[in-house]
Order: sequence, then C-alpha cells, then structure tokens
Amino acid sequence: MTSDELIKFAARYAKAWCSQNPESVAAFFAERGSISINNGPPAVGRAAVAKEAQAFMTTFPDMIVTFDKLESRGETTAFHWTLTGTNTGPGGTRNKVQISGFELWKIDNDGLIGESKGRFNAADYERQLKGK
Repeated sequence: MTSDELIKFAARYAKAWCSQNPESVAAFFAERGSISINNGPPAVGRAAVAKEAQAFMTTFPDMIVTFDKLESRGETTAFHWTLTGTNTGPGGTRNKVQISGFELWKIDNDGLIGESKGRFNAADYERQLKGK
C-alpha cells in the first residue's frame, strides 16, 4: 500500500469509528485480524473486532474519532487518533472525555489490518469518565 493509500485508509477508518456501525470498523480488518487495547487479550476475527468497537460506540453515542497522523515504524504503521465523546451510554456518567492514543497496525497483503495493538492513557481516561 502506498503512503497516499494508507493515509486515505486511515481517514476512512477514523470515519468508521464515528459511524455507530461496528461492522464498518471490522471491515477494515482481515477475516482473522485482531485488535488488542492496552495490552489486553486480542479480539480475533471481524465479529470480535466489531464487539470491541460496539463497546466504545455504546459508551459514547456521540463519539468522534479524528485521524491525527501516521508514522512508519519498520514493519508496522502507527495510526494516531483522538477520541472525543460524552459518556451517555447505559449507566454513563454524562462526563465528556477526550483521549488520544495510537494503534500499531500490521497491514496484510490484501491491504487490511492483520493486527492492531492500541494504546491510550487508561488512568486519564478513567479520571475523565469520573469527572475529576
């Protein structure tokens, strides 16, 4: 995938996260692609990726994910993002959250995400959820 194609892919991926349609996020992953968040166990396969996306979409019905930048890191690409939303999902605190992080992608031969390892500051996220 060329640099321009990767930038367009990343922009579409960020837009998919804003769609409230978890399957649209999962479509960016290979059939057996995976995502793990903050060193958690990987969600493997599109259905599992969709479930991870759905959790964020439910928590933040107004979620906006912006594509901040891409960085080449050898065999991987770092997709940097910012999530902004209000925790108004079931049992939500109604607090606004803005966190930034990145996903380290391994893109497969079909131009899909084979593996994504996401990271963000969990302590800051929890603090914002609680409104502190």
